[in-house]
Amino acid sequence: MSDRIQSIRGMNDVLPADNAAWTTLERTAARVFAAYGYEQIRLPIMERTGLFKRAVGEVTDIVEKEMYTFEDRGGESLSLRPEGTAGAVRAGIEHGLLHNATQRLWYVGPMFRYERPQKGRYRQFHQFGVEAFGQTGPDVDIEQIALSSRLFAALGVSGLRLEINTLGTPDERAEYRDALHAYFSAHTDTLDADSLRRLDRNPLRILDSKNPDMAELIAAAPTLREYLGQASSAHFDALCAGLEGLGIEYTINPRLVRGLDYYTRTVFEWITRDLGAQDAVCSGGRFDGLVEQLGGSATPAMGFALGVERVIALMQAQGVALADVAPQVYLVYKGATAEARVPVLAERLRDAVPDLRLRVNAGGGSLKSQFKRADKSGARLALVFGDDEAAADQIQIKPLTDRRPQETVALDSAAERIAALLA
Repeated sequence: MSDRIQSIRGMNDVLPADNAAWTTLERTAARVFAAYGYEQIRLPIMERTGLFKRAVGEVTDIVEKEMYTFEDRGGESLSLRPEGTAGAVRAGIEHGLLHNATQRLWYVGPMFRYERPQKGRYRQFHQFGVEAFGQTGPDVDIEQIALSSRLFAALGVSGLRLEINTLGTPDERAEYRDALHAYFSAHTDTLDADSLRRLDRNPLRILDSKNPDMAELIAAAPTLREYLGQASSAHFDALCAGLEGLGIEYTINPRLVRGLDYYTRTVFEWITRDLGAQDAVCSGGRFDGLVEQLGGSATPAMGFALGVERVIALMQAQGVALADVAPQVYLVYKGATAEARVPVLAERLRDAVPDLRLRVNAGGGSLKSQFKRADKSGARLALVFGDDEAAADQIQIKPLTDRRPQETVALDSAAERIAALLA
């Protein structure tokens, strides 16, 4: 017998037993996004490699070490998307969505990065992305942070902490970059291998180091606030005032820089203590220069990404109530006459009771074995339809999760009675 083929390491199946949490998150997110006027866009999972090199940055870990990149049969370099913003911008430019217009968009789907799989970090992971184009802010910055806060509240997730920072404009950041380079160059004996590699190419990324041996050095480094101009300072002050007006608590973290090169001004993260080392569940910020960088007209933009697996892990850790996706009703039957009528009966019930989750027994079996399947399915009601019931145009309704008595009803009134029992 041949060896079984296993899934790729870091790329996981979502089994039916785990799907209730995904369904809860997906439905809730779609509802909250719509409440703020964001519309869904569906994007391909594969793009030309140059898109990510130009958008994410060639000296980021993502492009240097983590992208799944290959040449197709035509010799073109393609990559599985490691994040969603670049593709959203590419689509906006290509289809004219951003030309003299504002857009509020969201998307959801898999992203891919080659890194060491661990709890909360996978090679295929899923994200919701939320992007707004054409608004200079800080009103849209405040809106998106409020939106993310409302989403967590709607999910029943608690205990999250909001961290914010500003990265200023590219010119301000370039001046700050020079100051950081000078500072860390004077302490090269303290830098680890990753930081030494980043020193000349992108010293801001040193601030993102999780190495505890470097914490003291990083804490004493210059801060970007010292290099901000008046407009960037005013933008950040307005952001803070807006969050305070909404009663959203926050902490200013001057070391929050985010890992992608395209961010400008506002950056933020929602942090939890319930998931161990993988503490960020939602991250985002402004990327005012990215549209122009990718060939479009200068367009201000703001967005964030929400890690699906991390939010689901948080929901499970906190015991959040999940959407009920189990069958509500399980139909068992016995006899040739009853079996012949079951398909029509089941479709009439589905027509009469909108969104009814009705599972019909398949594969035959005794009534005893069918009832075992009904109990295992999680259904609240069993419908019993035998030849005697078929002859009398009746059906029996048996509660499976409480002690109410079994009852017999006419087929014409079965849908109304089922709806009442499930209400």
